[in-house]
Amino acid sequence: MIEKITYIESKDTEPYQNLAVEEYLLLCCEKDECILYLWQNRNTVVIGRNQNIWKECLVGRLQEEEGFPVRRLSGGGAVYHDLGNLNFTFLVRKENYSVDRQLEVILAAVKKLGVHAEKSWRNDILIDGHKFSGNAFYEQGDHCYHHGTVMVHVNLGELSRYLTVSKEKLQSKGVDSVKARVVNLTEYIPDLTIPELKEALKKAFEDVYGLKAEIRSTDDLDADELGERRARFASWDWIFGKKLDFQYELSKRFSWGQITLQFEVKNGRIEDVNIFSDSMKPEFVFQIRKYLKGIPCSRRAICAELSLYWSADREEEQMMDEIRAWMETVDL
Repeated sequence: MIEKITYIESKDTEPYQNLAVEEYLLLCCEKDECILYLWQNRNTVVIGRNQNIWKECLVGRLQEEEGFPVRRLSGGGAVYHDLGNLNFTFLVRKENYSVDRQLEVILAAVKKLGVHAEKSWRNDILIDGHKFSGNAFYEQGDHCYHHGTVMVHVNLGELSRYLTVSKEKLQSKGVDSVKARVVNLTEYIPDLTIPELKEALKKAFEDVYGLKAEIRSTDDLDADELGERRARFASWDWIFGKKLDFQYELSKRFSWGQITLQFEVKNGRIEDVNIFSDSMKPEFVFQIRKYLKGIPCSRRAICAELSLYWSADREEEQMMDEIRAWMETVDL
């Protein structure tokens, strides 16, 4: 049961520092505590844990214009952040983790501002069918977070200049462009400011949990530990990863997301594997690699190994069944 709620804002707009704070809070969250962390990034493209940044973002253009390419811990797809966007993170232990309750804070805050919103089956938050808030999730042992965006007055022109969303993905959602899928809150609340939204979120947080929030500052956190975490999030290896000299690339879109497999094959065996996905199950996707590395590069061997997968999560079991059925149809 939640007995303590904590509210904290970041003063920084550099994404690597903000992700460092987020991870720090994740691991420091107390057993019966829920933390609401609000933060903003300037001119940033953030990709999911298992995505290929070169295919999701025009990296060269972003960096030439002093933007930040960023890889987060959670799964999901690529998003653009500027100072017209407010990010939120709920950090809590697994026994108290409730996406519905956490999303209720966002819905209640928007209602306080005079607008009715609703969540979609993908846990996006919509007004009149248009998304203004997308969400993603991460677990590390008993520690969980749920984070997302609230688009207040994002420059949608910049969004479409930097992101390279595949036509296949857009078609699967029944829309024609990135901009057609999203909306700013200022289209419904013209005078809304980021500080006003922060205050509404803080009050809604207290209302939903029925507690008074303790206010903390990022200045109270361990600067040395934050520095180490920031360095990792800013590193080339974390953001871009290694590029394989692969002989095979297989890609398919499922109802739960896109997956791309790259195989480096030597002497008939899969010597190394890259896996890219915008699935909301980053740890599941990451595990696939261990089943494929070192086995013969054949449909029979791949399907046999994938059939060994077991999970208590029925959704993950279904996802693996779909991947295995797909692999039975590919030519290698």
